Amino acid sequence: MASRRGPDQQPPGPQRRIMRTQTAGNIGEAMLDSEVVPSSLVEIAPILRVANEVEARNPRVAYLCRFYAFEKAHRLDPTSSGRGVRQFKTALLQRLERENETTLVGKQKSDAREMQNFYRLYYEQYIKKLQSAADKADRAQLTKAYQTAAVLFEVLKAVNLSESVEVSDEILEAHTEVAEKTQIYVPYNILPLDPDSANQAIMKYPEIQASVSALRNIRGLPWPKNHEKKVNEDILDWLQAMFGFQRDNVANQREHLILLLANVHIRQLPKPDQQPKLDDRALTEVMKKLFKNYTKWCKFLGRKRSLWLPTIQQEVQQRKLLYMGLYLLIWGEAANLRFMPECLCYIYHHMAFELYGMLAGNVSPMTGEFIKPAYGGEDEAFLRKVVTPIYETIAKEARRSKGGKYKHSDWRNYDDLNEYFWSVDCFKLGWPMRADADFFSQPPEKLQVDKSEDRKPITGDRWTGKINFVEIRSFWHIFRSFDRMWSFFILCLQAMIIIAWNGNGDLSSISEGDTFKKVLSIFITAAILKLAQAVLDIMLSWKARRMMSYHVKLRYILKAISAAVWVIVMPVTYAYSWKNPPGFAQTIRSWFGNGSSSPSLFILAVFIYLSPNILNVLLFLFPIVRRYLERSNYKIVTLMMWWSQPRLYVGRGMHESSVSLFKYTMFWVLLIVAKLAFSFYIEPLVVPTKEIMEVPIHTFKWHEFFPRAKNNIGVVVALWAPIILVYFMDTQIWYAIFSTIFGGIYGAFRRLGEIRTLEMLRSRFQSLPGAFNDRLIPKTEDKPKKKGLKATLSRKFDEIPSNKGKEAARFAQLWNKIITSFREEDLISNRERNLLLVPYWADPDLDLIQWPPFLLASKIPIAVDMAKDCNRKDRELKKKLDADNYMKCAVRECYASCKSIINNLVQGDREKVVINDIFTKVDEHIEKDDLIKELNMSDLPSLYEQFVELIECLSRNNKDEKDRVVIILLNMLEVMTRDIMEDPLPSLLDSNHGGSYGKHEGMTPLDQQYQYFGALNFPVQPETEAWKEKIRRLSLLLTVKESAMDVPSNLEARRRISFFSNSLFMDMPAAPKVRNMLSYSVLTPYYTEAVLFSINALELENEDGVSILFYLQKIFPDEWTNFLERVNSSEEELRGTGELQEELRLWASYRGQTLTKTVRGMMYYRKALELQAFLDMAKDKDLMKGYKDVESNIEEDSKNERSLWAQCQAIADMKFTYVVSCQQYGIHKRSGDARAKDILRLMTTYPSLRVAYIDEVEVTSNDKSKKTIQKVYYSVLVKAASPKSIDSSNPVQNLDEVIYKIKLPGPAILGEGKPENQNHAIIFTRGEGLQTIDMNQDNYMEEAFKMRNLLEEFLKTHGVRPPTILGLREHIFTGSVSSLAWFMSNQETSFVTIGQRLLANPLKVRFHYGHPDVFDRLFHLTRGGVSKASKIINLSEDIFAGFNSTLREGNVTHHEYIQVGKGRDVGLNQISMFEAKIANGNGEQTISRDIYRLGHRFDFFRMLSCYFTTTGFYFSTLITVLIVYIFLYGRLYLVLSGLEEGLSNHPAIRDNKPLQVALASQSFVQIGLLMALPMMMEIGLERGFRNALIDFILMQLQLAPVFFTFSLGTRTHYYGRTLLHGGAEYRSTGRGFVVFHAKFADNYRLYSRSHFVKGIELMILLLVYHIFGHSYRGVVAYVFITISIWFMVGTWLFAPFLFNPSGFEWQKILDDWTDWNKWISNRGGIGVLPEKSWESWWDKEHDHLRYSGMRGRITEIVLSVRFFIYQYGLVYHLNITKNTQNFLVYGASWVVILLILFVMKAVSVGRRRFSANFQLVFRMIKGLIFITFIAILITLIAVPGMTFRDIIVCILAFMPTGWGMLLIAQACKPVVVRAGLWSSVKTLARGYEIVMGLLLFIPVAFLAWFPFVSEFQTRMLFNQAFSRGLQISRILGGQRKDRADHTSRNKE
Repeated sequence: MASRRGPDQQPPGPQRRIMRTQTAGNIGEAMLDSEVVPSSLVEIAPILRVANEVEARNPRVAYLCRFYAFEKAHRLDPTSSGRGVRQFKTALLQRLERENETTLVGKQKSDAREMQNFYRLYYEQYIKKLQSAADKADRAQLTKAYQTAAVLFEVLKAVNLSESVEVSDEILEAHTEVAEKTQIYVPYNILPLDPDSANQAIMKYPEIQASVSALRNIRGLPWPKNHEKKVNEDILDWLQAMFGFQRDNVANQREHLILLLANVHIRQLPKPDQQPKLDDRALTEVMKKLFKNYTKWCKFLGRKRSLWLPTIQQEVQQRKLLYMGLYLLIWGEAANLRFMPECLCYIYHHMAFELYGMLAGNVSPMTGEFIKPAYGGEDEAFLRKVVTPIYETIAKEARRSKGGKYKHSDWRNYDDLNEYFWSVDCFKLGWPMRADADFFSQPPEKLQVDKSEDRKPITGDRWTGKINFVEIRSFWHIFRSFDRMWSFFILCLQAMIIIAWNGNGDLSSISEGDTFKKVLSIFITAAILKLAQAVLDIMLSWKARRMMSYHVKLRYILKAISAAVWVIVMPVTYAYSWKNPPGFAQTIRSWFGNGSSSPSLFILAVFIYLSPNILNVLLFLFPIVRRYLERSNYKIVTLMMWWSQPRLYVGRGMHESSVSLFKYTMFWVLLIVAKLAFSFYIEPLVVPTKEIMEVPIHTFKWHEFFPRAKNNIGVVVALWAPIILVYFMDTQIWYAIFSTIFGGIYGAFRRLGEIRTLEMLRSRFQSLPGAFNDRLIPKTEDKPKKKGLKATLSRKFDEIPSNKGKEAARFAQLWNKIITSFREEDLISNRERNLLLVPYWADPDLDLIQWPPFLLASKIPIAVDMAKDCNRKDRELKKKLDADNYMKCAVRECYASCKSIINNLVQGDREKVVINDIFTKVDEHIEKDDLIKELNMSDLPSLYEQFVELIECLSRNNKDEKDRVVIILLNMLEVMTRDIMEDPLPSLLDSNHGGSYGKHEGMTPLDQQYQYFGALNFPVQPETEAWKEKIRRLSLLLTVKESAMDVPSNLEARRRISFFSNSLFMDMPAAPKVRNMLSYSVLTPYYTEAVLFSINALELENEDGVSILFYLQKIFPDEWTNFLERVNSSEEELRGTGELQEELRLWASYRGQTLTKTVRGMMYYRKALELQAFLDMAKDKDLMKGYKDVESNIEEDSKNERSLWAQCQAIADMKFTYVVSCQQYGIHKRSGDARAKDILRLMTTYPSLRVAYIDEVEVTSNDKSKKTIQKVYYSVLVKAASPKSIDSSNPVQNLDEVIYKIKLPGPAILGEGKPENQNHAIIFTRGEGLQTIDMNQDNYMEEAFKMRNLLEEFLKTHGVRPPTILGLREHIFTGSVSSLAWFMSNQETSFVTIGQRLLANPLKVRFHYGHPDVFDRLFHLTRGGVSKASKIINLSEDIFAGFNSTLREGNVTHHEYIQVGKGRDVGLNQISMFEAKIANGNGEQTISRDIYRLGHRFDFFRMLSCYFTTTGFYFSTLITVLIVYIFLYGRLYLVLSGLEEGLSNHPAIRDNKPLQVALASQSFVQIGLLMALPMMMEIGLERGFRNALIDFILMQLQLAPVFFTFSLGTRTHYYGRTLLHGGAEYRSTGRGFVVFHAKFADNYRLYSRSHFVKGIELMILLLVYHIFGHSYRGVVAYVFITISIWFMVGTWLFAPFLFNPSGFEWQKILDDWTDWNKWISNRGGIGVLPEKSWESWWDKEHDHLRYSGMRGRITEIVLSVRFFIYQYGLVYHLNITKNTQNFLVYGASWVVILLILFVMKAVSVGRRRFSANFQLVFRMIKGLIFITFIAILITLIAVPGMTFRDIIVCILAFMPTGWGMLLIAQACKPVVVRAGLWSSVKTLARGYEIVMGLLLFIPVAFLAWFPFVSEFQTRMLFNQAFSRGLQISRILGGQRKDRADHTSRNKE
């Protein structure tokens, strides 16, 4: 330690040894930021923090701290094996060497003395001074000071030890106190629970005190023998000591429980006495909520609850708290087990039993000792022994899933592991849990991996496998989950075909005997479908057979047997019901013997068959009975219900009330009637079909395999297939139509869009203060609420009377807060703000309501002109004033203000008398209503001008202007008395200013004459804020001449103010006081998105010269101007100072999708609560002063815990918590990432913001033999540390401080990232509500005011149960970015408004669709959290929270009086990736257990709602595309086989009306009209139907149908592929601004398989049909049908280029071509990214086939065969083959293909082998091949007469065949690789990709030749401001470039 021994001594050995580890160069000072410390050295971070803190005061002490940190780092990791340790040590050492030299200069004392002195000084000056302070900020300071002192002492001890100096007693004493206090003063979250903080405002609430004292009741608890007593020990400390929970978990749950109890306690009415005693009702309420799921679980498994309460009343409260505390501690430390609620029930059940045993003093029958916890109470025992084993099982299963790519059926997900605890068998697991239990077993192939673990070896065949349900990739799930719906539609179709076939096409023909009998055959079909369902159930559940209970297995088998029996009984009895049986029945009778017919037998069979259904219908009509039966645990009821559905823990008692049932049943009955009536369009096709079946056809154009087939069955299939598919799909269209109509009606009844423009707002503004007070202010007395239709249709609020007082003051505070937030957000300018504000301070002189100046603007100048011109005719003037109420208000206010101002100014007694006389006289005239007649108003303008001048002087308030004020007042008096008032005033008669002068006036000397207005209160003293505001307002009223009709001018401000005003007239619960409201938290998961844009990112220009900043300035021009006005700076000056740069960064970030924007929005909740708390608590005096007054005195108030401000803060703390879960914050902080700094800045800006993150710490293992580094994971909660430093002159250090650090059993992310991220942070949330907010959301001040109203919904019952999720509407704020963003925002808006409105009511199937829904927090934390996290299956994690909530008897509602902002993707690639993610998610939902359970447990109509609003929408989309394929392939079959020619005159072929109707329906879906209907309705409701029509037309002009058709392709591809093969994955779309050009290769990679391949296939089919099809061309309808398909083809091929910024710019096209060539020719390999090489991309693109099951591969092969059949059809249509239909022609075509492939392979091999050594020979061989090819071609043309058309047809035939071979090769990759053909496949594939690329590239390049195409595209893509800006910037960019070129040439 050289530095401590004086400069002349040599450093000893150890340091030199340390120096040898130096391997890195100087890493720089930045490395020594105290936060940038390797995770394995995390313990030295506090020492480095202290060093930074004390550096300015004493550099030597800072050096010593760093040196000690270095030594400690070396002790922690001597070999520098941790990540980044070596570099860190090196950099620290280099800095120490430099600092040693500088700090030794002028050193007087030894280091030990220096340290002791500094410690003493720090203690005296800082700690002692702070100990006397009491406020919250100083409490944080003191905490920090104690921690610093503790670190300084640690360093001091080390220095003294090295210098062998004793530490003085005085310092030891001080340190003892510091050590004690450091234990007590720990950083806290919300409640400071240390003894010294009892005087803080939040701790003074009696409810908090009651909860704390109840928890500290530890009377009678048996503590362990060796337990050390602590101060203020409580129940949770005892639980920690007994069960071994972590200390920070205990601290976290202590605060959680106290706040929970206190908040529920506050709401209890009537109020309990004010003694701090916890109300039993509050305790019972929380306990009931917390244990509802546990109680249900115990009943379900037939076990007694472990919740025994003592008989002694005094102990009951303590026992309840123990039970609740235990549950919360288990939950708080359960980590990933929180996704398994019943697993937690199991753990709790046993631990609570142990708890009861310990308290009752029970003796164990096994040991004879008192019962102790099975897992002991040592530190972290619960984590190690209970959580970790279960966690490891989850982790192993997650590893087996290979990131979710593996088949779902081969690994257990969270649901499987949780459902293990749904059966009584779970108790076999035992307690303590048996390590060899089935639950922990792994499948055999994994056994060798786990041998290293300590567990006993387990036999592999004991893996429990899937439980209750198996997720298998199959389209059959769609039928299996919704079998009742499919059966219904199939039976209806059958009945319709039978009626159409047998009758005369009229529905009445059903009553005819035979037709009716034939219709009854639907029961046979029903029996067959039942059998199919039973067989499917067995097949798809096979892998779960092991864990399936005996009852379920028996049910499956009996269901299958009974279905099989019915399949026999039904046809047989049906056959015997006919006298003259038709063909089918005759066949059956011939099998069973021709006995006599017996119709009654069939009727009896049908009756027996239908009997369960009849029972179901009865139960459906009485949902209350159904609910009771399903929830019942009685054995007899269970047996009764067993047949209809297996007994399951979830999905019981979900049925709604009779009213809801009636509503959604009516909706679906009407819809189904409409659909079936329309679907009867199949009837006209019946007669032609019959005719076709009778026409014999003998000539075919190809080799027909079945020439004798009867009835032309192929033709019939080709005609009917598309129609039948449309029949199954068109319910989705009807749903869109009905949802639009019903949603619109519901919206109108909810009063949406009543105020949608500023004019409407003005017209209703007078009732707005009343609405504010009625809706947003708690009522003192409850008035009965009006109900019924009349109340819904008309809602009036009392207008506030003019003696207003408190009501108007409250309105002013709320309204002004909203307006100032608009100004802070730069939505309005300063002028607009002044025009919109109402006075904060109530003016006692004015007995009237003061409206905002924007309503009164220009009214006074107009009124003055009107009065001047009225010519003493008052009738006309009165009429005008009565017509314009605001003018009346303006005149009255101006007069009253004038009176008040002049009375305030004038001090002299004589003047006062004169002025009083004038005002008295005017008041008399006003009362008599003859003011106009009696006074001369023609001179009013001159009085007005003088008054305006006076107001200007008053606003300046400059003492030099006193004389001028006197002159103005004299002039005013003269105008008033001489010109306006014609009768002289008595008080003026003696005055020298009066009408007649006194006779002695001339005799009086001048200096003795009375000076009028000599005594003036000018300059005005005191000049209060209220006075300034009054003058400012009056100035506005008098001087604003133009109307303020367009205030605010910003469209967003208008939208927000209109929506907010409108929402106050909607139905919402009354606002409670803040104190009584439900408490809630907001949780935002964040990964690595943008936090705050950096200046560089803002100014970085893309290749077009467009930077983000430029882009924002163009899109938000008015907001940019307002911003510059707010910061009072020009654009050039913005770069001048750091502060202005920060403002600029914030301005831009608030317009992007950044974390900063989200946090600002969510912190409005807190600001709103503070203001609302002020309005609740303020006394009249404070209220009249206003909230602004309180805000302006924050500094003084925050010192005083009794102040109103401190109380507002405390209540806001109690009610609201905001946690951002920044998963990677620890990693970002250690790596010095800018995002960590930005997050820290957010915490500093918003002190109540909390950040949770997963900390990954490297720890050296204790095992000395092998020093390995292990990773330990923690859930950490941090807040901003108090920024004040020791010395106010020091630079402020912004640091965070850890509040809680809870160890995890391993890495937290095992499943999907976002839900796992939410789950780790959910333990830090508080309250009864939890709002989940995404990183792309925003909030608004005015909406935050309604949050307490919204939370009251939890206390209301909606239907039969209270809500568990409150749905909110969203406003999509990214619509202005581009036309695509606009389409997307309209689509999303219609879903989050009209769509979800209908889903919630009447359909009752709204789930959770992402954020901003508010969850009932206690309900969900005991039922698996707010999302599900299993890998891939829960890809759309949010909706599963809704499914889970509904299945567990929750209730999801939707509320439209409150909204939250939301950003959406804005570029086509981002939108497509988002659509792909959602389609993948829907594919996974289709095969999930949740959808299966909902499909089976909902009643029939609710099941229909569920299907068509979840997976059904995607399946219908898939069918829409499938129809096009089937139609085209069907047509090709007819054409190529020659059948079309044979039937060419037939109406079914020529003019097929039903087919046209069906394909028109398909086009309706394809071009997005399904989306457009609800969109138009919602825009019409909220903005007027004219606007809706204009928007619709604009959308068509901006090519919306192209966008929607393209999206259709995206959804179809990803949904279908997920169901077949999997391959779903989370796609990060990025939330940036898309102003960049996507390269051709990027577009190709993204859309090649989803759109381009399919588009080219359809194009080839259409071309072939146009070449060979003849009969159908003339028909108009057909032209439209093919145009629709051509439109789809064009869209799928070229939309990505059409919507690509600068997609048709020539230079870009050239760059793209170069890039594409480079990409396509690059070789792949390990580590080569798909973006860099075609090979890598190609491998990745088919990755899903590697993990696809055998079924998926076979399906892929079968689908590929279509290309060979297509080739088969075409080869017979060549000119050279038209004379023969021999099968050998097809064989010959294959010989040609194989020959071509062989030649290609030979050339390829030759190139590899011979091109180097035998180049000439190789060239000659290639030449020979070419000549041979030409010779063959010429021979074919000359001899058999091959034509050019034949060559085209050959290409069209053979190209798809090659593609089909490629698809099959990919599906059979292992076989192809073994055969050694994979490289050939790859070469062929590359050839195809190049051809496809050329096909796409050439048209785009051709269009890019024409400059106007690019102009048109830019104008279409971006709004006009940006288009113009883009042109200008290009021109400027061109000039810059020219100038640069010119300069460089000159230099040369």
